Amino acid sequence: MQKVDKSIKKYIVDFLEWCAVEKGLSDKTQQNYRNFLKKFEEFLDKNNKTELKPYQLTSEDVWKYRLFLSKIKDHLTGKELKKSTQNYYLIALRSLLTFFADRDIESLPADKIKLAREAKDKKIHFLKIEQIESLLNAPVPSDEQGLRDKVILETLFSAGLRVAEIAALDINQFNNIENKKDLELQIVGKGEKARTIYFSERALGWLKKYLATRQDDEKALFINYRARDGADRRLTARSMERIVKKYCKLTGLPLNTTPHTLRHSYATDLLEQGVDLRLIQEFLGHSNIATTQIYTHVTNKRLKDVHRQFHSGSRMKE
Repeated sequence: MQKVDKSIKKYIVDFLEWCAVEKGLSDKTQQNYRNFLKKFEEFLDKNNKTELKPYQLTSEDVWKYRLFLSKIKDHLTGKELKKSTQNYYLIALRSLLTFFADRDIESLPADKIKLAREAKDKKIHFLKIEQIESLLNAPVPSDEQGLRDKVILETLFSAGLRVAEIAALDINQFNNIENKKDLELQIVGKGEKARTIYFSERALGWLKKYLATRQDDEKALFINYRARDGADRRLTARSMERIVKKYCKLTGLPLNTTPHTLRHSYATDLLEQGVDLRLIQEFLGHSNIATTQIYTHVTNKRLKDVHRQFHSGSRMKE
């Protein structure tokens, strides 16, 4: 191992190149790491450690960084960052230390980065079917923006997309759909994993109406109609989050509802209709069935009620 005089901050670009070349990580994952490490850079600056070298990083620094993360407020909710979100920042730092070890640069071992403990029973937020119906009917599709918002909500629920996945859709993926009653589409999602998504007849119907209004040359499926001339008009994931929250306010739905809530609702609805968990795993694009199993507790009460109704022993004599 070698001690180097180059600061940790100056190694970030080298780390990202290593992620691309050595680890083969996608551009999106590299960008996520870059964003998460910006918070660590902010921590170093606030603690007068801008020039901290890799070998100078201590367990005490990591502990103080964990405290720093625990006090950050989410700019959307105003609440402290969830444990799971804090862990994303810590995982990025741990990967940076793994890079140092791979390059024989003396630093703290990566296993010294302990992740924040999450609650054992991870709660998921989902909407009941009547709430979904209220949300989907909230946009007024009488103008181009209202119609766009309607299609975004319909697509999120119909296809169970992640917000980054729906933001990445391009208009040329929907050529020649005029005579189709439903649609299946191949996309590349999280972790560069390909999967097929499905549009219901209802969602596809609204999509056709929206596409009929598009007379521009923009590549993106969903665009910002108020963007400045020359600016990128593709709606961002953040813009989609704001759209969902807008209609939640209008309909009186919980304000913690996000595009991911619609993905949870999509999976929950399938599960409650009796769809096998392995199929739901495929629909969602989860690499591991354990990720999909967060939805099983949703149906626990229904199973209990069914057992009580049909297997309570009431037909037996004492």
